[in-house]
Amino acid sequence: MTIRILLADDQALLRTTFRMLIEANLDLEVVGEAADGEEAVALTRAHHPDIVLMDIRMPGVNGLAATAAICADPSLSTTRVLILTTFETDEYVAQALRAGAGGFLGKDVSADALLDGIRTVAAGDALLSPTATRALITRFLTTLEPDAPPAERLTALTTREREVMALAADGRSNSEIAHHLVVSPLTVRTHIQRAMTKLRARDRTQLVVIAYQTGLVRPQPSR
Repeated sequence: MTIRILLADDQALLRTTFRMLIEANLDLEVVGEAADGEEAVALTRAHHPDIVLMDIRMPGVNGLAATAAICADPSLSTTRVLILTTFETDEYVAQALRAGAGGFLGKDVSADALLDGIRTVAAGDALLSPTATRALITRFLTTLEPDAPPAERLTALTTREREVMALAADGRSNSEIAHHLVVSPLTVRTHIQRAMTKLRARDRTQLVVIAYQTGLVRPQPSR
């Protein structure tokens, strides 16, 4: 099955580079290009891509606002946003994740890591978690906002659902969680889906955000 991708970046040369890299793979296809957030939202609504590869700093409507608009649109519930950013300077990443972005990568990412990231987010399998990403998530998502969900929300979950949710928040894939708990990946997926339903999480990424915000997962030293 082909993964359909929309590129959103204000740098035409970078979009061209990404297009060439992506379309060299038979399972990936670029369906459109946007130079700002407003165009990204419009083209996403027009083409319903599987993935929007979103730059967060663009003129006019930025990638953060565009991500929020895309993720809040019920008609785009199957579209995932993958943010491209600079780890050390872009503090908007946490807000993008809270808005529903499926993950993020640094713009200095290798070609293979970018392609793997696209496939991972398209599959809805896990929040991307290399060392720098884990450190950034820990730094920002553990800072509670005024409207952060209280820990009481977790009382709706079973003990096993909370355990699986915590492991997912640690960046583990379904297969890794299954191996750790000595259960099948299908069982893990079922627990994840039930937790998402109970907590009204749009996707796995928002489930991870809730895990941090409610204190189910505490900051760990970057590894």
